[in-house]
Amino acid sequence: MKYNKREKAIVLLADGTIFHGKAIGKSGTAFGEVCFNTGMTGYQEIFTDPSYFGQLMVTTNAHIGNYGTQKDEIESDSIKISGLICKNFSYEYSRDAADASLEEFLNKNNLFAISDVDTRALVSYIRDYGAMNAVISTEVDNIEELKKQLAKIPDMNGLELASKVSTKEPYYYGNENATYKIAALDIGIKTNILRNLAKRDAYIKVFPYNATFQEMSGFNPDGYFLSNGPGDPEPLKSAQKVAKEIIEKNLPLFGICLGHQVIALANGISTYKMHHGHRGINHPVKNLLTGKGEITSQNHGFAINREEAENHSDIEITHVHLNDHTVAGIRMKNKNCFSVQYHPEASPGPHDSSYLFDQFIENIKNK
Repeated sequence: MKYNKREKAIVLLADGTIFHGKAIGKSGTAFGEVCFNTGMTGYQEIFTDPSYFGQLMVTTNAHIGNYGTQKDEIESDSIKISGLICKNFSYEYSRDAADASLEEFLNKNNLFAISDVDTRALVSYIRDYGAMNAVISTEVDNIEELKKQLAKIPDMNGLELASKVSTKEPYYYGNENATYKIAALDIGIKTNILRNLAKRDAYIKVFPYNATFQEMSGFNPDGYFLSNGPGDPEPLKSAQKVAKEIIEKNLPLFGICLGHQVIALANGISTYKMHHGHRGINHPVKNLLTGKGEITSQNHGFAINREEAENHSDIEITHVHLNDHTVAGIRMKNKNCFSVQYHPEASPGPHDSSYLFDQFIENIKNK
C-alpha cells in the first residue's frame, strides 16, 4: 500500500470551535448540522439513510471502511449525508462479499469526507453543547470566509427536508399478487422498511411527501404507513392532514420516526428539537405493554412532548427510551393507529423490534 500525502482539513462549528483533520480524498467543503452515530457497524446504511439528509456525520467507531461496501446494503438511491467526519479511515477492506472500497463509494457519490479528527473530543463537545451547524473544509487558511458562509446555513429547527428526499412519482414495491396492499407516504423512506413489509406478504405503493389522502386511498390499500425522514416534522402540514384523515376513518396506520412525529402532531401533540438527538444501534427502550426491554436502532433529532402525550385522552404511551425517558412509542386508544420513534427495520441490526411489522399486519387482518 503506497503512502498518499493528504491535505489538511478542519471541522469548524457554528460557535467558532475548530477540530483538525485531513481530507480522505479530494479537497472540498461541505456544510450541515453536525451529529454523531455510535454504531459499530452499518456505516453504508447510515450514509444512505434519507433521515440524515443535510447532516455532517461523525462516526464514533474508530475504524471506518474496513469491510468495504456492498450494493445491497444501501437504504436509498444515493448517499444522503452532507459529509463524513471520522477518526481512522480504511482505504483497504477485507470482506469477501464487498464489491468496492468505501473510498470508491464516497467518490462515486461525490461526498467530501475527512479523517484523523479527534472524534472522541468532538462527540464529547456535541454532547455538552448540543448539535449545531458546522462546515468541513480543506480551506484551512480561509477561516473567516468559512464562518461567513456557515452563518448563512439555515438551522435544522423549522427546516422542512422531506421534499428533498421523497420520490417525485409514485412507485410500487413487492409482489403485486401479495395478500395485503399498503400505501406508504415517503417522507424519507428507507429501503429496508419496504423489504420488511414485502416479506410479510404486502404489496406497497409509495407516494410522494405531498400526496393527498384521496390519491393514497385510490390504491385501495388495506393499511397506511408514514415513513421516517429528515428535518423538522412541524412544517409537514400535508402529511399531518393525511394522518388526520386516515385516523378519522379508523384505517390501519403505522408510523416510524418522522412518521411517528407526524402522527403526534396530527393529534395535537407538539414536537421539539432535542439537544443532540439519538443516533446509534444500542439504544435501550422499554415496551410498557409487555414490560420487556428492547435494544434499538435510532436516528432522530426531534421528539414528541411527553407531558402532552400523557395528558391526551386518546393517546397511550407504549414505549419509552430508558436513557432519558423520552417517548419512544404511542398508540391511539380508540383508533387503529400506532407509531414508534425508533427503527424496527434496523439493518444490520438490532432486530429486537421487528415484531412491530407483524403487529401492523395483524392490525390490518383484524380490520
